[in-house]
Amino acid sequence: MPHIPLIFIIAGEASGDQLGAELMASLKKLKEVRFAGIGGPAMAAQGLTSLFPMEELSLMGVLGILKNLPSLLKRLNFTVQTIQALKPNAVITIDAPEFSLRVMKRVHNFPQRPRLIHYVAPTVWAWRPGKAKKISHFLDHLLCLYPFEPPYFEKHGLSTTFVGHPVAREEIFPSSALGTASGDDRDPNLLCVLPGSRSSEIKKLLPIFGETVKRLKKDIPALKVMIPTLSPIESLVRQGTQDWPVDVQIVLGDETRKKVFQQSSAALAASGTVALQLSAARLPFVVAYKLEKINEWIVKALVYTPWACMVNILLTFKKFGPNFILTRKAKELITEPWIPEFIQKNCVAENLAPSLLHLLKNQEARTRQINAMGEAISLLKAPSATAAKTILEQIETY
Repeated sequence: MPHIPLIFIIAGEASGDQLGAELMASLKKLKEVRFAGIGGPAMAAQGLTSLFPMEELSLMGVLGILKNLPSLLKRLNFTVQTIQALKPNAVITIDAPEFSLRVMKRVHNFPQRPRLIHYVAPTVWAWRPGKAKKISHFLDHLLCLYPFEPPYFEKHGLSTTFVGHPVAREEIFPSSALGTASGDDRDPNLLCVLPGSRSSEIKKLLPIFGETVKRLKKDIPALKVMIPTLSPIESLVRQGTQDWPVDVQIVLGDETRKKVFQQSSAALAASGTVALQLSAARLPFVVAYKLEKINEWIVKALVYTPWACMVNILLTFKKFGPNFILTRKAKELITEPWIPEFIQKNCVAENLAPSLLHLLKNQEARTRQINAMGEAISLLKAPSATAAKTILEQIETY
């Protein structure tokens, strides 16, 4: 009777759960495999029985570690002991590096150990570049979401594969977004506002965004605003927008968010992963962000990348190569980024409102952004099932 490979897979947050579920589905299409590990509802739907609730691992921020250290150490020990007992062919950890990489370091010391593969590379191109060398000592393979990442790890001898980004598999845009129709698919007066997913972001940005909307309304009297958000922060968003001088509609749910992206003519977004989601929808947008002063000092000292928006980072990589991502020199060479960024002292309504008005009214500006977004998304595409095929190759050649 043929041996059925056992894959132990760990995800610690919602995005990792989704990646894990997609990976499990791809693996099952290619080969009969068994799964064990830790995951959420998406991975459970693919047949995983989680060792314990995945949500316990989402506490792994700095403060979370300090507050929950005893229980987290207990979970870490339990996970490592379970891997030792099950003797899987491979351990795959997905993001959540504070927990995942601690597991990998311990499992690496087993006398007879499984193949160790981490999915979603640490952002060494943005900060803490020394981490690339550290993880190369105990990982066997790394799966990357971005095409510019492999060289940062391969130079330390870590085998690495670019497997594509999930957002590149979810392109959702009306035909008019590409200039193939009159543009009537989008509401010319509808602005999508995305103030972030953390309460600290919302409290900092909503007053600025509200003043921006107030200024925009003077030029666009029929202006409307839609805000896709999440249930835990819905009340905070409602409270922060109750005095806005426009019709504000707050909506929940992933599918509703996609519809808003398809209907809106422009977006005002907090810096983050939503930039790629907006790009997949070909919705022109402006990026804004403001940190507390002490956090600004930390970012200036530690963060190397010249841009906050991933579209700008990807296109800088395409234009100049990966070396420019780890320097601020690219910012001197690109005087006008593809996506306007207003960070820290520049994150004020006086800057945001004119930039958004330009996007809403100027077709040439919209077309430039739409082309840039399409170019960025194309850089994130990889052949179907690349991650699953790479994992099976790693197991078979071990």
